[in-house]
Amino acid sequence: MRIAVDVMGGDHGCGVVVDGVRLALKAYPKITELYLIGRAEEIEPALNRRHHAPDPRIQVIHAGEVLTMEDKPLVGLRKKRDCSIVRAVELLKDGRADALISPGNTGGVVTAATIKLRPLEAVERPAIFAVIPAPQNEFVLVDAGANVECRPLHLLQFAIMGSVYSREILGYPRPRVGLLSVGTEDVKGNELTQETFKLCKQVDLNFIGNIEGHDLFSDGVDVVVCDGFVGNIVLKTCEGLATSILRWLKSELTKNPKRQLGALLAKGAFRTIKQRVDPEAHGGAPLLGLNGNVIIAHGASRERAIMNAIGQAVKTVQHRINQTISREIAAAGERLRQLDRLPLAMPA
Repeated sequence: MRIAVDVMGGDHGCGVVVDGVRLALKAYPKITELYLIGRAEEIEPALNRRHHAPDPRIQVIHAGEVLTMEDKPLVGLRKKRDCSIVRAVELLKDGRADALISPGNTGGVVTAATIKLRPLEAVERPAIFAVIPAPQNEFVLVDAGANVECRPLHLLQFAIMGSVYSREILGYPRPRVGLLSVGTEDVKGNELTQETFKLCKQVDLNFIGNIEGHDLFSDGVDVVVCDGFVGNIVLKTCEGLATSILRWLKSELTKNPKRQLGALLAKGAFRTIKQRVDPEAHGGAPLLGLNGNVIIAHGASRERAIMNAIGQAVKTVQHRINQTISREIAAAGERLRQLDRLPLAMPA
């Protein structure tokens, strides 16, 4: 298995990414080649520090430019044709790598991958998949930010892709798919959600209908479907809330000796919760629906997060997610054509 890693663009420099790569090579022996793409003059010292023994699976591919977080994706990619994100995507396109991981500019990764890899056959748009922990399960949020404006057919395909991912990677045999809206009744929501609801009822999905925000953490849904504008707000709200609650609890539980004693007695429970909401546990969010496996890591990723993002890529390749997505979306399209319910082709 061949993995390409864009080592530039993260918040902590390429050294952290390189150290995460070393951890991944130990954890995933099926990786036969691992490409580090970025400025060679920065990567080489990071590889050689701490007297690490050279790993023959690692190859450095020089890219002289970096797409920063401040760059507008499309404009930046046009001006910086030698940036690490572009070079990494080209490896995937040329068949030299089986998967790509990048902690760089999310918009840049989505744009470069969509332009160069193109969507899978019958897939209208790729989408970002975020796995969010709940007390009894983990649910997939899709789209988590790739598409701020969507049509009903896009959301239907997100639902199918989310169901595939939940089944193949998270292990839920028959994932429960819910459409995020402002009420559970069929008639609630805007035109987008109402039309998407009708489509989801017609295909082979375990579609449970509309869900509301307070349903996310009640163990009632495994795949949450929405457009990228709403999804990104939900994702960042959940991340911020989890961090704030943990910080708030720590502050309150250390205010006096009695509370400190109680905190000590409940230390195991707090540790378990902290581990469950740890954003580094999954490491990255897959960008699915393209002719290639792409994992977007958080810009603030540390070594463990990079290792787990590479682990996500390994699982995605092993489970042949793209092939399954193509097959199931094609089957859904055929079903809608038979029912004369297939919407007109949507603009990209």
